[in-house]
Amino acid sequence: MSNRPPSPPSLQELRKEIDAIDESMHRLLMQRGDIIDRLIQVKQTQEVGSAFRPAREADMMRHLVQRHRGILPLDTVESIWRVIISTFTYVQAPFSVHADISVSEPAMRDSARFHFGFTVPYVAHFSAQAAVEAAAKSKGDLALVSATSSRTPWWLSLEAAGAPKIIARMPFVERADHPAALPVFVISRVADDAMVTEVQTWSVRVSGWNADVARALAPLAEIVAVPDTAFDGAALLVSVTGHDFEAIKLALIEAGASVRSTALVGSHATRYTVPSNGSART
Repeated sequence: MSNRPPSPPSLQELRKEIDAIDESMHRLLMQRGDIIDRLIQVKQTQEVGSAFRPAREADMMRHLVQRHRGILPLDTVESIWRVIISTFTYVQAPFSVHADISVSEPAMRDSARFHFGFTVPYVAHFSAQAAVEAAAKSKGDLALVSATSSRTPWWLSLEAAGAPKIIARMPFVERADHPAALPVFVISRVADDAMVTEVQTWSVRVSGWNADVARALAPLAEIVAVPDTAFDGAALLVSVTGHDFEAIKLALIEAGASVRSTALVGSHATRYTVPSNGSART
């Protein structure tokens, strides 16, 4: 006689396995909290302002996407990890998120809650400049502003020495139908060794700005432009990959514009894009 296949586990047995996993996950989170408690004492995070670590977070999110598999949606996994990271960062050094809601209040709120959870205080502002000013007056707060459009050149206030800088662009993991798809810059003060510089963000003021100049720059960098009528020009926020900012300046000049001033106002990680087949790429 042939061997009979083993009987499938009962619902009760499967639920016991789930309960055991849930308990293990909770214990691991508490262990993580114990380590963070020790980290606070060792690093004295409160003395350096924000505990936000853009380079480390980008690395963590890359590994998360690379190892993920199975039926659990990536949206859920990303959201869980974002809440874990942000909440433990908040435990190290409490901070608030100041959000510019002038573009879209629901979309900005969704972005803030998805990436920072509900423990971190959320403060709404009616302009990007107000959000950035609030972060600048604090010890380690963050400002969230649109990364694709602006009514005012809020980034000019980041040019000064000691001013907060752009430290991240979210969502880091981009894909179709992302639940928090609004592109936002994160502005704060963080330690120099915590920054990630894969994409540099520059404040550029030019004369002679027009549609032809804009088209010349479009293939080279992401640009937010605000007209500057006093000089027949524009204030630009330019995001360029690979530290190739000189190519941007050359393209501006060749297109007929005059570069009046430039200043590095931050940097962020290269974003991961997850296409429909689920394989991530930068």
